[in-house]
Amino acid sequence: MAGLGALKRTMGFTIILVFAIFLGLLLVISAFFLDPLTGLVLGLVGAFFIILLQYLIGPVIVRATSRLHYLAPGENSWLEAKVSQLASKAGIPMPRLAVSPDPTPNAFVFGRTSKGATLAVHQGLLQRLDESEIEGVIGHELGHVKHRDFIVVTMISAIPLVAYLIARSVLWGGIASGYSGRSNKNNSAGLLIIVAVAAYAVYILTTLLALRLTRLRESYADAYSAFLTQQPRELESALTKIAYGLSLAPGQPHGARAFFIEDPAQAKQDVASIMEQKSKYDLDKDGVLDERELEAAMEQEAKSNWRKATELFMTHPPTYKRILMLREIEQDMRSGNFEQNNAYDHV
Repeated sequence: MAGLGALKRTMGFTIILVFAIFLGLLLVISAFFLDPLTGLVLGLVGAFFIILLQYLIGPVIVRATSRLHYLAPGENSWLEAKVSQLASKAGIPMPRLAVSPDPTPNAFVFGRTSKGATLAVHQGLLQRLDESEIEGVIGHELGHVKHRDFIVVTMISAIPLVAYLIARSVLWGGIASGYSGRSNKNNSAGLLIIVAVAAYAVYILTTLLALRLTRLRESYADAYSAFLTQQPRELESALTKIAYGLSLAPGQPHGARAFFIEDPAQAKQDVASIMEQKSKYDLDKDGVLDERELEAAMEQEAKSNWRKATELFMTHPPTYKRILMLREIEQDMRSGNFEQNNAYDHV
């Protein structure tokens, strides 16, 4: 898949498909309980209000749960100058800068519009990564702003939520109806359970579609960072440190982890899957996986059919796949074949 146009087409197609599947669910519900027009109107109005609610209060919730401290001018002059430089190069407005006291290495962007976006970095990122690696992370996050990813994700994530709420409410309604004995005349409890199963199926399917889109946008943001900074190796190094640091972090993953540059829960799985086979990948048997051995391990993990299957349920591409893509981009740079018009060829 190449070109930013491909990302826009995929985003548009996914949004249309998700809404079409949701409309199909509304038609099923209408066929059982309501006339089609009433069912469609009620469902669409409900979905619209949930999307609107997420759009309006989503940034407020992210800001509050992340305990963000917004930087005053000059408070972190290097970070401010670097973000300003890269944002200007990217042709996007300078985002507001914030720091979270979280000790894990991570970063994310959020907001309602590109002009009102916030770029937030964890304190752990500033402490564990060097300036070149942080620059690679900044380039990735500005790629999300450039592509307007957080706005699209907010929209598309509402539909699985609506389907899930329908499934839960209808299922419990069916169970309650069955227990109360009101299903004797028209087997209403059975119909409710059928609708609940259909809603759960829509929830799972639309969730998989939304996750596919979030994985794709991460790959595009990685490629954009390589183009913007001209240093894919630094983002490779940053992703390795971030994944390793997150794999050691205690506690439960943050609820907004789909917005992070790395998903903490996924990072734990990625690192664990390689470390479980450490003896297999430790070719020189020195007890340590060096860069060459880690590269071989990542290549093997990327070929695993099991990993390809589990990837369907991930918010981000596996770290080793992201690193391998960046290395392909680096090879193009060395050969002089990497330009803006083919920046996304390896996605």
